[in-house]
Amino acid sequence: MMPKKADGGTDTFQLLEYLYGPGHRDEHTDPHLVAAWDPHLSCPARDPAAMSLGALALLLDAPVDALAGPRPAEHVWHVAVRNASGDRLLADAEWAEVAAAMVDAAGIAGHGDAHACRWVAVRHAPDHIHLVATLARADGRHPRIRGDIPAMHTAARRFEARWGLTAMSPVDRTARRAPTTGELAKADRHGHPRTAREVLQRTVREAAALADSDTGFLDRCRDAGLRVRERYDQDGILVGYAVALPGDRAAGGTRPVWFSGGTLAYDLSLPRIRERFDLPAGPVDWTTAGARIREAATLLTTAGRLEGAGDVAALGDLLAVAAAHAPGLVRDRLTAAAAAFEQAARAPGARSLEGRARAGWRASARALQQAPRTARAGGAPVVLQLLLAFVEAVEASRRWHEAAEHRAQARAAAATAVLLREAATAAGAPARPGSSRTTTTTATAKTATATSRTTSRAAGRGPGPVPAVTRMSPRPGPDRPGPPRTR
Repeated sequence: MMPKKADGGTDTFQLLEYLYGPGHRDEHTDPHLVAAWDPHLSCPARDPAAMSLGALALLLDAPVDALAGPRPAEHVWHVAVRNASGDRLLADAEWAEVAAAMVDAAGIAGHGDAHACRWVAVRHAPDHIHLVATLARADGRHPRIRGDIPAMHTAARRFEARWGLTAMSPVDRTARRAPTTGELAKADRHGHPRTAREVLQRTVREAAALADSDTGFLDRCRDAGLRVRERYDQDGILVGYAVALPGDRAAGGTRPVWFSGGTLAYDLSLPRIRERFDLPAGPVDWTTAGARIREAATLLTTAGRLEGAGDVAALGDLLAVAAAHAPGLVRDRLTAAAAAFEQAARAPGARSLEGRARAGWRASARALQQAPRTARAGGAPVVLQLLLAFVEAVEASRRWHEAAEHRAQARAAAATAVLLREAATAAGAPARPGSSRTTTTTATAKTATATSRTTSRAAGRGPGPVPAVTRMSPRPGPDRPGPPRTR
């Protein structure tokens, strides 16, 4: 469950008109009110004779218009709360409960506060609601909403745990940084299969997995076709970096759109990437990589609860490299598996990347760089053995996360294992009787199916350096509904 703040505004009626309208691409279906500051408020869509959009806007704006002092520069507060695409559809009553908890956490309308700000929750799609409030209390004071989004993420995590929803909130700094509404709209507008953020996440992660120095990392990013900007302190020491896709420019084409490493993913900041450099990895032949992966998996099973963060991080890097260099038969499934494992690769909390399995997995990542050439020599049996080794490694990471009570990470690892078994079956392994391929009602299989759907558009068709730059052909049909306009 992901609360995301949209731009503030000054026109309550215009925002309501958009939320109750068809959307830019007819993506709004059955817009209606699910909750409001007044539980007896009529819905403009369901009961237009009792309430019009204009009347609702006037009611929301009334406390602002009554202010004796200065009005806020932007008095309209707007937040969207969205579930993952694979989650079950919540009922209106459940979304109403979420809405009340969110405005309470944000400081808009505390439970039992008779003088709170006025707000409404509008649902015009199955998977999300929009919260709209005006920033003036009935007692004439201004609300204190600083830190509203982090507080709403905390509230969202309680609903995720309570209802078994996909963990999307980044409070524990492990959730995937999803593209913004504007980025999704921009990709759709230009007919790109993936957003710039998604392309950069994948390319930078592969470069980080294979590099052993600052220079090596930045050179790999440039070799992959990215624009790179370095940041130095007053002593000339490299302290950060940013990347951009060639041709990806801000509105008006005035400047490139830069992403710092930390805004791509929590583990792609320069300090976190440097933690990968301190462990040299010797050469490993590709035919022996499977054995090294299994050996490292065995080491992870003996790691204590306070160890292993570096092990799961190295396994995430290894899967990213394997996806980029995998044979075409299993490339899409491995790409989906690498994306599904991202949250499992990040242990909650500020941890150093320690672990005994790191060396084996980093050496295997180096070996897999030669995968297309060496796979032809070994053939399908080599590919199959590697996939089965990956399954063992991911299962070991799942058990480690479960022992450490990392529920979201354990679910991500379980979903990854399902996708890897599908890849192994495609490579020639017999399907296991009673496996998740036939028992699709289990929670793990449902999560894996959803992950496969949501990551399929990120699966490149080849190991080229920057797939979204070289493959800009429009999709044959819309991958996803058009996002609501950011206001």
